[in-house]
Amino acid sequence: MPQLFVRYRDGTALLADCPSRPDAGGERALAAAEAVSVACEEIGWGYRRLAPLDEVPAANLKWLAGYRHPRHRGRTGLLEAVVDEFERPRPLVEGVAAVGDPIEVLPVAFHALWAGLLVAAIDVPLHERVLVQAPASGGGPGLSSAGGRVGGGRRAGTGIREAG
Repeated sequence: MPQLFVRYRDGTALLADCPSRPDAGGERALAAAEAVSVACEEIGWGYRRLAPLDEVPAANLKWLAGYRHPRHRGRTGLLEAVVDEFERPRPLVEGVAAVGDPIEVLPVAFHALWAGLLVAAIDVPLHERVLVQAPASGGGPGLSSAGGRVGGGRRAGTGIREAG
């Protein structure tokens, strides 16, 4: 069963299967994918069976997803202070400590990574010394990775829209 539907700005659409492993569902799933692909083509939609994420990006995204709820924005002004502190690339722990108590600030930094207000390499394990920065375009929900790479590789928080 498709797990993701995307409507692009130009009105086109993509239906995607996101299996947990390449062989998920076996032959039955592959036959269903072919039938869904044909149906999507008939109505003008794209269809893709996406490759599962590698272990490290999957773990990083699972961790950051735990901070997607707006309650992790913190008290008034804290989210903005966190984003401002990462105007230039710096290790996560340094930027967080510069804003305040890490117990209060780390959840806000993780929320900002999830929301695309901050970016970091996603294909290396998320840790206290990972380089983090606000996107070069000035930050904001739903940004792409146009701000350049931090630490190489794909980045957490790119293209994710802020909830609420």
